Amino acid sequence: MRVTQSMISNNTLRNISQSYSKLSKLNDQSVSGKKFDKPSDDPVAAMLAMSYRTDLNKIEQFQQNISTSQNWVNSTDDALSAVGDALQKIRELTVQVSNGTLEDSQRSYIGLEIKELKKQISDLADTQVGDKYIFGGTKTDQRPSDDLLNATGTVEIEVFSGITLPLNIEGASIFSDMFKGIDQLTQAIDDPNTDPATFTNFIADIDQQLDVVLTNRAVVGARQNRVDLMESRLIQQEIFSTRILSDNEDVDLERVLIDLTTQESVHRAALGVGAKIMQPTLMDFLR
Repeated sequence: MRVTQSMISNNTLRNISQSYSKLSKLNDQSVSGKKFDKPSDDPVAAMLAMSYRTDLNKIEQFQQNISTSQNWVNSTDDALSAVGDALQKIRELTVQVSNGTLEDSQRSYIGLEIKELKKQISDLADTQVGDKYIFGGTKTDQRPSDDLLNATGTVEIEVFSGITLPLNIEGASIFSDMFKGIDQLTQAIDDPNTDPATFTNFIADIDQQLDVVLTNRAVVGARQNRVDLMESRLIQQEIFSTRILSDNEDVDLERVLIDLTTQESVHRAALGVGAKIMQPTLMDFLR
């Protein structure tokens, strides 16, 4: 087969073009830090990258849910702690009344103080996180103290794929009997004919309500521990997903810079050789 000057020139131009493409790709990688700029450059890697990014987006959403969970359980624990303090104060006042040594004016003052403490507990029952009532059961948009009997139902949130956690403590289970007992207590205090020994039963009832508060605080504490555990798990998952995404699409910059320098030398050499090979054809054309 006869090799013509035209064939040599065309082959040289093709080699130079391929060299330029490699140089351009390496230059793009050194600037962007990515193995590919568009899906068509590496369809398989691009598809994997989409999957990994979807995983990271889910993790981000779960982390937001974890933050919401932490706000709920912390606010619930703080509220229950304050409720317990108020109940303890009511108990102390009830013990004073049970002694039977108080004058009517003193009993009346204690009755007013207990009513104020009930208002404080009612405000705590209406604790909100954002615009949600945390003791409202599933009716998070309704003030629990207005309808405690219906402050029921569990609010759940997904904190990992297929894993949900309950957020709330039902207001009905805590405050319904508590408020009823406090109302009966204040009525008894306001009645001067109430036998002081009667208040012993009220003290026992308050102790039961304190136990309810402590039991629910223990439940909240267990949830706090689980939320913290899920948060740690998500952090590890985020690190893993970020690493495999980086392995899939990020270049080894040191390797790319070395290859770029090498390819620049190869390209310059190709241009020099090409100029010499194509020069006779150009001279012949000029003649």
